[in-house]
Amino acid sequence: MTDTIPSTMSAVTFAETGGPEVLRLATVPTPEPGEGEVLIKVEAAALNWADMLERNGSYPGWSDKPDSIMGLEVAGTIAKVGEGANRFNVGDRVCALLAGGGYAQYAVAPSPQVLPLPRGFSMAEGAAVPEAFCTVWTNMIERGHLRPSDTVLIHGGASGIGTTAILVAKGLGSKVIVTAGSDEKCAKCEQIGADKAINYKTHDFSEEVRKFTDGAGVDVVVDIIGGDYIQKSLDLLKQDGRLVSVGMLGSNDVNIKLSTVLMKRLTIAGSTLRTRTVAEKGALMAELKRCIWPMFDYGGVRPVVDSVFPAERANEAHARMEQKLHTGKIIITFTH
Repeated sequence: MTDTIPSTMSAVTFAETGGPEVLRLATVPTPEPGEGEVLIKVEAAALNWADMLERNGSYPGWSDKPDSIMGLEVAGTIAKVGEGANRFNVGDRVCALLAGGGYAQYAVAPSPQVLPLPRGFSMAEGAAVPEAFCTVWTNMIERGHLRPSDTVLIHGGASGIGTTAILVAKGLGSKVIVTAGSDEKCAKCEQIGADKAINYKTHDFSEEVRKFTDGAGVDVVVDIIGGDYIQKSLDLLKQDGRLVSVGMLGSNDVNIKLSTVLMKRLTIAGSTLRTRTVAEKGALMAELKRCIWPMFDYGGVRPVVDSVFPAERANEAHARMEQKLHTGKIIITFTH
């Protein structure tokens, strides 16, 4: 016996772009899974900075969409299986990577972008995995080529991406340095596993990194800030170092000295996840299943969940993220 799927559902939407106050809980049609897709009965959805940009109208390609439903990663149970999506059965506990639509009681996901919920995970923990771990894996590991012998500098160490990057880098065996905006956040980053956390508001992070590495610098930088952080990070890289850009919280405008790149043979890489094809995202999720799921199932690794809000308080969750009060992932939950 399976639950009856209602024709309508609750979803967090916004009728006009703006601040967190524009979010509202609305009744909308329940989506139907197409060929190769599954319908997920969502219990938890994680916030990402892309949601803030979409809501305020500054996300490229997703601006000014009335009644848009945000949400790039969810956890829940399979409610319905579309034709050809034979990897899953109704009732399976899963987490999924989406291109949107996760802030709702039900969400459709392509089957390749869905994975079984890791052993012992809560739904909130499961929702904190797909977008964050895919972003970190493709950037820090696939493009940044982080190795166990390397030292990595992670900017924004207390963010969802930052805490995830700490977990993955330490799981690999690398040495980890992070920057964060308060002593409290720095302490939490070190509790998670960072070898050194630097409060960028009270210390010159460049000077502190050089001190910690005895002047050697780092092999990889993971940057979510942009702006003048880029040149400072390039200066801290060793010969043949790699910088991967995964965000631009500071600024989209960057000035660098090409001589630094040329003389040290540096690599600068960047990527986005949302616009990739289902095949590309599916391949990335398969890599997580192969390389990260054992860390979850047997290694005791858990994503860092900062806070959990019911869907009707999604505006408070957004405000917490915008004010950068969080360490780890912020989650919203749905009841049925």
